Amino acid sequence: MIDRENILGILESYDPRKVKIGVLASHSALDVCDGAVEEGFRTLAVCQEGRDSPYTKYFKAFRDRNGKAMRGMVDETLMLKRFSEATTSAVMDRLLEENVLFVPNRSFTSYCGIDAVENDFRVPMVGSRSLLRCEDRGGERDYYWLLEQAGLPSPRKVERPEDIDALTIVKLHHKQKKLERGFFTASTPEEYWEKANKLIRDGVIEEDSLADARMEEYIIGPVFNLDFFCSPLEEKGSRIELLGVDWRFESSLDGFVRLPAEQQLALNDRQRIPEYTVCGHNSATMRESLLEGAFELAERFVSAAERHFFPGMIGPFCLQTCVDKDLRFFIYDVAPRIGGGTNVHMAVGHPYGNSLWRRSMSTGRRLAMEVRRAIEEDRLGEIVT
Repeated sequence: MIDRENILGILESYDPRKVKIGVLASHSALDVCDGAVEEGFRTLAVCQEGRDSPYTKYFKAFRDRNGKAMRGMVDETLMLKRFSEATTSAVMDRLLEENVLFVPNRSFTSYCGIDAVENDFRVPMVGSRSLLRCEDRGGERDYYWLLEQAGLPSPRKVERPEDIDALTIVKLHHKQKKLERGFFTASTPEEYWEKANKLIRDGVIEEDSLADARMEEYIIGPVFNLDFFCSPLEEKGSRIELLGVDWRFESSLDGFVRLPAEQQLALNDRQRIPEYTVCGHNSATMRESLLEGAFELAERFVSAAERHFFPGMIGPFCLQTCVDKDLRFFIYDVAPRIGGGTNVHMAVGHPYGNSLWRRSMSTGRRLAMEVRRAIEEDRLGEIVT
């Protein structure tokens, strides 16, 4: 891990008046850039050739002679052959020259590799560099381990296929779509092997990956991805804020569940097992009696992160939860950085963030607002790692 003191030393060479917000052009980059523009920053998106048009063309920023953004939110782009080049010396030198504060997202750690992010990337990052590795399931101190340290509820783990005695979800990577899900469900050991063998034959999963798959009891209930923010700078109100709630559209699962049962049963072998590839998000709110429980989850998570991952949680994070029939939360996934669904907040914000800050408040804008405050109070060192 790059020593934080080294990052703070690099930060001393920055001109605070010329700070730009940078992000890998994928995942939730548009939200990051939109929020940065709202708070008066210029933006830089690190793009990969062939998947750059939303950033280089369709959401490119145009400003008037006074620098006010009149259209779009991406001021500059840095084009790469592959995203993995983002941690090379040439790219990092460019980002440092541009006074970039970089916002990590899941695409950054996935495409560039967590080792490079931890050990090689010399650009100051807004957020918790030390927590990013815990997102990789199966590691010694992954987020399941952290949830245990915090005493937080998660779905019951199923150790072996022969232990399956209720609806269980099997979590593993897709064979062809390396960053996507090869998830499937089973209620019995027999169903597990039937579906696993079918997915192996269809090229959806690899047989070797079954040994490392995470299996857990499927919680039947709505999904709430809780988009929180933790501020090291806040001294009056709560350090923990709930900015919004989102939920996922998953292909081909969502089309599957809209079919009547008779049609589901009539699907052919190729269509019968749905896939869980995330392809979009929507916004939601919760009944107010659930809010206290949601904040308790966040408080305990932040406390555990501070104990085990110095300097703890900084900025946006997402606790992905299900709520069962007895209105109990179960955390099934954790994003210790900006969540994948926060683009639903762009421009309009979210009821919780808007109401808290009395203005349109997306996750991207809240992040940029924290940077602005840190600059004004000469406290940038408290929000970067």
